[in-house]
Amino acid sequence: MSTIEFIIFDLDGTLVDSEAICNRAFIDLLPELGNRSSIEALVQMNRGRKFAEILSGLELSFNLELDAGFERRYRKRVKELFSLELQPIEGVPEMLKTLDLPKCIASNAPLAKISHALEVCGLVEHFEGNIYSSYEIGAWKPDPGLYQHTISDAGFRPEQCVVVEDSEVGIRAAEAAGIGAFLYAPERSFSNEENCIVFQSMDDLADLIAHRNNAAQQCAAAGRK
Repeated sequence: MSTIEFIIFDLDGTLVDSEAICNRAFIDLLPELGNRSSIEALVQMNRGRKFAEILSGLELSFNLELDAGFERRYRKRVKELFSLELQPIEGVPEMLKTLDLPKCIASNAPLAKISHALEVCGLVEHFEGNIYSSYEIGAWKPDPGLYQHTISDAGFRPEQCVVVEDSEVGIRAAEAAGIGAFLYAPERSFSNEENCIVFQSMDDLADLIAHRNNAAQQCAAAGRK
C-alpha cells in the first residue's frame, strides 16, 4: 500500500451540487419530458455518463428526436441556471482548505462548464492550472484514458493517486486505470469494495485520506524491520 500523494476530483455531484440543475435544464427545454419523468429519475439515469450517451438515452427512452441545435441551447440554459443557483456540495469549501495535498479535477464535462462552475462556487483557487476535461483529452469515463492522461501529465504513478467520485461510471474508470477511489454517496447505500471506500459526508474525506496514509506508512515501517 502506497501513501496518497495526488487527489483527482470529479466535478458534478462531487464538488458542486449540479446534477439536479443539469437535469432540470432538460425538462425546461423539453416540457413533454416533465410529464414522463422527474428530475430525480433523470439524475439516476444520467449520472456520470458521457453527454452524447445521455442524449441518445433520452431519445431512446422517451421517443424524442433532438435537433442539431439542442446541445447549444442546453449548454446555454445550464450556464444560466448555474449563475443563478449553483452551490458547492456541503462541506467542500472547508474540505479543500484543509486537504493539504496536490489535487486536480478530471471531468467528463467541457472545460468551459468546469471553469464556470468553479467560478460561481468560489473554488477556482484550489484548481487553477489543474483541470482536465474529457473534451480536451478525447476519452470519457468509464474509459480510463482521462485518468491515465491526468496522472501521467501530473507526474504520478497510479498507486500514488486516489479518485474522488460520485458515480459508478467514474469508479469503473478509476479501477481500469489502477487508481484507488473514494465514492461520495450521501443518499445511496454501497458496501466498501477492495478498490473503493464509500463515504457520506465531505467533512470526513480529509480524515479518511489521513487514515489511509497513516496505515500505508505503518505498513512500510513494518516492512523495513
